[in-house]
Amino acid sequence: MKKNILVVFGGRSSEHEVSCMSAANIIDCIDREKYDIIPVGITKEGRWLLAENSEDVRSGKWSLSATEAVLSPDSTKKELRITKEEGTSESLRIDVAFPALHGKNGEDGTIQGLFELACIPYVGCGVLASAVSMDKIYTKIIVDDLGIRQAAFVPVRAHELKDMDKVVERIEKKHGAYPVFIKPSNAGSSCGVSKAGNREELIEGLKKAAEIDSKILVEEMIYGREIECAVFGDGQDGTVASGVGEILSAGQFYDYDSKYNNPESKTVTDPELPAGAAETIRDYAVRIFNGVSGYGLSRVDFFVKEDGEVVFNEINTLPGFTAISMYPMLWEARGVSKKELVQKLIDNAFARYDVI
Repeated sequence: MKKNILVVFGGRSSEHEVSCMSAANIIDCIDREKYDIIPVGITKEGRWLLAENSEDVRSGKWSLSATEAVLSPDSTKKELRITKEEGTSESLRIDVAFPALHGKNGEDGTIQGLFELACIPYVGCGVLASAVSMDKIYTKIIVDDLGIRQAAFVPVRAHELKDMDKVVERIEKKHGAYPVFIKPSNAGSSCGVSKAGNREELIEGLKKAAEIDSKILVEEMIYGREIECAVFGDGQDGTVASGVGEILSAGQFYDYDSKYNNPESKTVTDPELPAGAAETIRDYAVRIFNGVSGYGLSRVDFFVKEDGEVVFNEINTLPGFTAISMYPMLWEARGVSKKELVQKLIDNAFARYDVI
């Protein structure tokens, strides 16, 4: 018998539109002989609505749906409760969930917690790995413990900005010189990230980041190439890394606009790197994935300096699955098609619960 697979997308984060593009591609890759696909979108206001198909997801037509669909946390039922406009309702059993939610409320352990409450197998990292990987400051604490080189940083709380002079003094004392990067600790796809070349730009960047998150980190500037690596596995001995890919950003740095709105930005698989750098990245990517208790998939990002030194940047536990996303591209470069990859991720979700 076919199993029912729930694909959740959209959400209240700044990556809402990207999530929809990821979901549409995932839906198109799911084997319809094995699964009945149930797409559910979460609007920017937080309503859960039933979508018809990937075309409606791409066009945004799903957001006009009058059919509400809410996942029950009752672990004895494992069901999606559907309520139509005329008031009639029904329940559908959910066998497995595939979240395509990026950023807050999707990549931070919250939706994963709902799946755990409902005892529904789901694709991707669990609550802990999602939460600590979404929070850049806590990720850095774990990576420090692993002894892996990363950018030096200063953590800042938004409430500290009331005494801006003191915060700026602490940052300048730590880093010694500009430029620096300012990042919200919890934000996906480089949202709210800025580069400061002087004190005035630093203050502006801190205020901008504080609008997104109450925790901020200010990092040293790393001069190097932006390199990414895809990871798949169980967070233990079964974890494997893809080859590496390079980001060629059209902007000053690879922010949200450069990623999704600037056609001049490009991604390259298997770029030429200094001797040993690619293998170091693959080794670090697996160690970091296992270190945060990763499961299923993640994309781990690095810088490679001119002398070949590898510097960790960040880990994304629900990387994009759009047409230009590096995660599926890296596996395709290793001979794993998008459809094969999606099936492997679903199988991996069932394996977590020992379900065949």
